[in-house]
Amino acid sequence: MKILTSLLAATALTAAATAPAMAEKWDMPMAYSASNFHSATGAEFAKCVTTGTGGEVEIVTHPSGSLFKGADIKRAIQTGQAPIGERLLSGHQNENALFGFDSIPFLATSFDDSAKLWEAARPSIENLLAEQNLTLLYAVPWPPQGLYFKDEVNSVADMEGIKFRSYNNATSRLAELTGMLPVTIEAAEISQAFATGVADSMVSSGSTGYDRKVWESLNYFYEVDAWLPRNYVMVNSDIWAGVSDANKNVIKGCAELAEYAGNWRAKEYTGFTLQGLRDGGMTVGPASEQMTNELKEIGVTMTNEWLEAAGDEGKAIVDAFNSSQ
Repeated sequence: MKILTSLLAATALTAAATAPAMAEKWDMPMAYSASNFHSATGAEFAKCVTTGTGGEVEIVTHPSGSLFKGADIKRAIQTGQAPIGERLLSGHQNENALFGFDSIPFLATSFDDSAKLWEAARPSIENLLAEQNLTLLYAVPWPPQGLYFKDEVNSVADMEGIKFRSYNNATSRLAELTGMLPVTIEAAEISQAFATGVADSMVSSGSTGYDRKVWESLNYFYEVDAWLPRNYVMVNSDIWAGVSDANKNVIKGCAELAEYAGNWRAKEYTGFTLQGLRDGGMTVGPASEQMTNELKEIGVTMTNEWLEAAGDEGKAIVDAFNSSQ
């Protein structure tokens, strides 16, 4: 990690030699806590850009939904309320099914497969964002998603009636198909929601659970590796058009390094955070064979539903991914 940090600093300092005199401040809303690896990567990206442009573009991050709540970040960037921000891609699936490409259950369940799926989907996502006045800078996956519960669960039948934290269309649909009750809860509100009984379960990575110390309320984490959703950093396209070519190159370079560092962190963080859940007192391990098989059947249903909603472009993404295997 020290090497990655040094690369970010070296890139920034090299570019700073051509620093202009005027400065512009870019506030960057982020949904997750400052300690989360996505937020840490975003903070380093911000420093890289600030230093690399000689302060002409100063990016200031605002984690934990402190500037805009997660669900409001994309709209804020589109409308110019903030120039740049980070958001979960699949959080927009209600706008267009293509945004949910990375939340198709059991399609891409490893980091290698996630990278292949992103390569297949990226052109479509970039075009879709461009139509909404947004320019994609970089994207980083979360670790594989597992299931958290307060009480032991060994089958889908055991999930009946449990209050389930949802964060996108896929998680809401998963709740419906398993008989759970979906409750929309932003990342910054997770700890309070579990502590007060608003929710008793969720599907998420070990990273989210570790950052939010969910062992204070929940007791079980089942490693089902359902999918690896991505966070992405976007910039308002009108604002981007006004950036000098030299500074665009700096920002693009910092974005490439951030994507690399974020991927590295996601992989390293996976084992660390699962051990952190164990240290907190949670039972961590694979789901039962029965539950795994039942979830995969639900995954087939959800995949078919997504393909129908996403149309030919969605099918092309899945076909391109499958051909890369």
